[in-house]
Amino acid sequence: MEFLIDSFLSAILLLWSFNPDVYFIIYVSLKVSLSSTLIASLLGIPTGFMISFKEFRGKRGVITVLNSLMALPTVVVGLLVYAFISRRGLLGILDLLYTQTAMVIGQVILIFPIVTSLTIAATSRVDERYRKTAMTLGASPLQTALVIFGETRFGIMAGVIAAFGRVISEIGISMMLGGNAKGYTRNMTTAMALEYDKGEFVLGVALGMVLLLISLSINILFNHIQGRSRV
Repeated sequence: MEFLIDSFLSAILLLWSFNPDVYFIIYVSLKVSLSSTLIASLLGIPTGFMISFKEFRGKRGVITVLNSLMALPTVVVGLLVYAFISRRGLLGILDLLYTQTAMVIGQVILIFPIVTSLTIAATSRVDERYRKTAMTLGASPLQTALVIFGETRFGIMAGVIAAFGRVISEIGISMMLGGNAKGYTRNMTTAMALEYDKGEFVLGVALGMVLLLISLSINILFNHIQGRSRV
């Protein structure tokens, strides 16, 4: 118990000292996670709208696959992307392996199904009369989509926040595609794993506290938005 308390106090002092190495690790985590969430949202939200409002053969199967991919293991994504961007892969010439870009690519693949599936779930709850009325009044497909987005914005935002919560705490993709390079691709989860292997817990505890604070903030915001979506 004394060891835990000492580690906790030392971690607080480390964060309070504004150590540049610690805060750069936090910066990398936030930068990569926010970038991947933004890209996945720009791709997933329109895709969710298209799947939700277009009728086509196999639609139910597509939705089932997307729902299944929401639980996709991070190491599977890491292995898949690694096969493409490694030196011997199809995209090896781009020299993406062990870069922040590679981490973003992997994380986008990880959370794209989450954003898309939760967008479909949010839009499917909207009364069909909204869309039909907008189209009857002469609205274009884009204008109709904006009307529906206005009605489902809280549900969609909840999906985006859930996706961010998934990537900020993942480790498999970051380790396999980023390589945990100090001062470049090392983020909070990979640094915590490294400190554990070294038997030095102060930095790991400090980063764990930051990660828990971020996760708590995400959950509070998620619950708030979900509450607003039910109003």
